[in-house]
Amino acid sequence: MDSETRTYRTGDREAVLDLTRDCESYAAGRGDGLLHVFVPHATAGIAILETGAGSDDDLLAALADLLPADDRWRHRHGSPGHGRSHVMPALVPPYATVPVLDGRLALGTWQSICLVDLNIDNEVREVRFSFLAG
Repeated sequence: MDSETRTYRTGDREAVLDLTRDCESYAAGRGDGLLHVFVPHATAGIAILETGAGSDDDLLAALADLLPADDRWRHRHGSPGHGRSHVMPALVPPYATVPVLDGRLALGTWQSICLVDLNIDNEVREVRFSFLAG
């Protein structure tokens, strides 16, 4: 298995960051196999969804409805509602695995691989790309 870590800045706001181009460049020329994308943080996730047509904003709105940024959370350090960021990976897991065929991601037409980050207290994220050859 081949693996590398890349750094992304999500800033001080909730974010859905499209990683698809980086995933494509990582998988290019590798033949057949599996691309595994993993974020080693307790407050971020990886989602496969359509971006650019409002779905990324809809995801953030849905997560805000499900996980409000208020004081209900028992995990209470950081910004108000920080505890919800620790619950989010149960809904948006910290990983995704995508088939790679002849060095190309086998995603659907409208699918993108995205980093989802609700944690406004941590503006830099590491993402590990791993390739398992077929």
